[in-house]
Amino acid sequence: MITFTSVFVILFFIFVLQGIWLFISELAGKDLDTFTVFKFLSFYAPTIVPMVLPLSVLLASIMTFGSFAENYEFAAMKSSGISLQRAMKMLTLSIGLLALVSFFFANNVIPRAQYKFINLRKTIVQQKPAMAIAEGQFNTIGNSNIKVDKKSGDNGEFLEGVVMHVKNTNAGIAANTVIKAKNGILKSNTNSNYLQLELLDGNYYENVLPSSYEERQKRPFAKSSFERYIVSIDLTKLNKMDYTDEDVTSEKMLTISELNYTLDSLKTNYNKDIVSFAENISLRSDWAKDNKPKANSTTNQTKDLLSIYNYTEKAQLFEIIKNNLSSTEYTLSNAESDLAVKKKNINSHWIVFYEKFMIAYSCLLMFFIGAPLGAIIRKGGVGLPMVFAVIIFITFHFINTFGRKLAQEDGIHPFLGVWMASLLLTPFAIMLTYRATNDIGLMISFDWITDPIKKIFGKYLNNNNN
Repeated sequence: MITFTSVFVILFFIFVLQGIWLFISELAGKDLDTFTVFKFLSFYAPTIVPMVLPLSVLLASIMTFGSFAENYEFAAMKSSGISLQRAMKMLTLSIGLLALVSFFFANNVIPRAQYKFINLRKTIVQQKPAMAIAEGQFNTIGNSNIKVDKKSGDNGEFLEGVVMHVKNTNAGIAANTVIKAKNGILKSNTNSNYLQLELLDGNYYENVLPSSYEERQKRPFAKSSFERYIVSIDLTKLNKMDYTDEDVTSEKMLTISELNYTLDSLKTNYNKDIVSFAENISLRSDWAKDNKPKANSTTNQTKDLLSIYNYTEKAQLFEIIKNNLSSTEYTLSNAESDLAVKKKNINSHWIVFYEKFMIAYSCLLMFFIGAPLGAIIRKGGVGLPMVFAVIIFITFHFINTFGRKLAQEDGIHPFLGVWMASLLLTPFAIMLTYRATNDIGLMISFDWITDPIKKIFGKYLNNNNN
C-alpha cells in the first residue's frame, strides 16, 4: 500500500507538472491570484487520474513482487505452504475494490471536474478578455479563428493587426468570411456569455454562394471597408476547446445515465436525417420528371425516347438534366458531410461511455501483468521495474489512442476501439500469471514449432546420405 501510494503521488505530481507546462501560455502574464491558479489545476487534475492510476498499479506491482522474489520471500512462503495464488488473493480483492472506485470516479468526479474546469476558464476569460487570444497565432473560438499581431493595455484588451476568419459549414467553404482590421478593442461583461470585439479601420471579405452551380464554381466574393465594426464572440463555444489540443465536447461531462439518454436522442435524429435526405433526393427526381419538356409527337410507344423531341426540346431537356444532376451532387455532398459529423459525434459519445468501464478493467489488467512479471524478473526497486512498466504502459497507451481515433472516424466499432489495447494485452497477462504461478521463467520455448521442422530436415538429410 505504501509503495502504491508513493508511486501514485510521484506520477500524479509529474503529470500535473506536465499540465502546468501545457497551460503556461494561458496562465502566464494574466495577473491571476494563486488561489485561481490552484483551482485551475485542481479541476484539471482529475482528468489525468485514468492515465496515472493504471501506470501506478503496474509499477507498484512489479516493484513489490520483484522485491519479494529478489529477497527469496516467495521461496520462504512456498516452503510454508503459501502459493503465489494465495499471496495474490488479498491484493486481487484490493485491486478489484480500487477498480470499482475508479469506475465511480470516472462516472461522477471527472465529468463534474470537466464542467468546473470549463466554467472557470470562461470566468477567467470574462475577467481577462485577452486571455482568449494569444499573440502571433490563430486562436479558435467557436466558429471563428482570430489572430492578432500585438496586444496592449492593462488587461491586453487593445489589439493591433487583427485577422479574423469566420467559418460557414453550410457554404461548404473553410473560411466563408475574412475580416482584417488595423486595431481592435476587447470588451466583456461578467453577466454575459459574450465577448465584444470592436474592430477599427478595416476590410470585410465575404464569399458569395450563388444559386447556380456554374457560378458557384467561380468562387465569387464581396468586399467592403469599415471604420468601426462590432463582433460578438459566444463564450459558450469555449466548451469545445481544451489545452491538450483535443476537443472537450459535452459528452465528457456526462454520466452513464446521461450518455444513454443523449445517445438515444442522437441516434434518433441521425436516422431521421437519413430518411429526410433520401426523401429530398426522391422529390428532386420527381420534380425533374414533372418539369421535362412535352413532346410534339403523338406516338405513344417508341424505343428511342429522344426521337420524339426536336432539337430545341432536346437542348432544353439536357439543360434540365445537367442542372438537376449538379444540384443533386451538391446536395449529396453536403448531406454526406453533415451525416459524417453527426456520426462522429455519436461515436465520441460511445467512446466516453465505454472508457468509463475500461478504466476499471485496466487497473485489474495492469495488476495481473505487473505482479507475475515482478515475480518472474525477480528484481525490485525502481530501475528495471520502471523500464518494464514504461514499455508496457506506452504500448497500452499507444494502442488505446490509435483505437479511439480509429473508432471516432467510424473505422471500427467504438467498443473495439476503446477496448483494443485491453483485449490485446489480456492474453499477455494470462500468460504471465500462468508462468509465474507454475515457476516457469520468462523465456518462452518454441520447441513445439522447431522440433517437427528438425525432424523433417533430419529425415531428408539421412535419405540423401544413404
